[in-house]
Amino acid sequence: MSAAAPVIAVRDLSTRFGETWVHRHLDFDVAAGEMVALVGGSGSGKTTLLRQMIGLLVPTAGTIRLFGEPLFGGGVVRERALRRRFGVLFQHGALFSAFNVFDNIAFPLRELKCLDEPMIRDLVMLKLEMVELLPRHAQLMPAELSGGMVKRVALARALALEPELLLLDEPTAGLDPDRSEAFVRLTRQLGAELGLTVLLVTHDIDTLAALATRVAVLAEQRILAYGTIEDIMRIDHPFIRNFFHSRRGRRTPGAD
Repeated sequence: MSAAAPVIAVRDLSTRFGETWVHRHLDFDVAAGEMVALVGGSGSGKTTLLRQMIGLLVPTAGTIRLFGEPLFGGGVVRERALRRRFGVLFQHGALFSAFNVFDNIAFPLRELKCLDEPMIRDLVMLKLEMVELLPRHAQLMPAELSGGMVKRVALARALALEPELLLLDEPTAGLDPDRSEAFVRLTRQLGAELGLTVLLVTHDIDTLAALATRVAVLAEQRILAYGTIEDIMRIDHPFIRNFFHSRRGRRTPGAD
């Protein structure tokens, strides 16, 4: 990746399902080291766009480049190498219910087929420590975890391959305020320590206010606005007024 290339570059992206257009001509960049929040109303295509960025869906038209390279094409080996450079935390954790915590985190490491089990064990325990879980938690099953612990295990798995880019889908959804705040603090800390670029999809004002360096507003099938939260809140648009003012949270700039 050249020094000037964004970590994520979306160009002229359009998405259609049947006769329904979800996105039309989206342009969107995320620079190295940024924490960008992607927000939008229900049905605006936030999760669809996230799935396209990680290669689970192919857009109808347009391109996505990660680290200066096209996400799609060039063969399985090239695509696999590119996808090892990012980690994903899905909304509900998406842990394998039949695997314990250790095996969930070890899964991407074992898929590499180039590490022995002692090395995998050391790496798993390191990732557990990074997300502030204890060694004894490694043997728990997903059904035995609290909501906050599920998020932390999923985050440890997303970080297993030491990615440069972290994509988070509603990372604090379902957590009570204290656990949500703790998860945000952990994410901010790890982002700074590991030099991560982060893209998060969220509807939670407190989460984006605490984490995001910039906010992208997805509405009307396009990126309606992109800037700091302070800049976005100055825009007079019905969706922005409703999202950032009527639902304003504790840490949002200007909140009471």
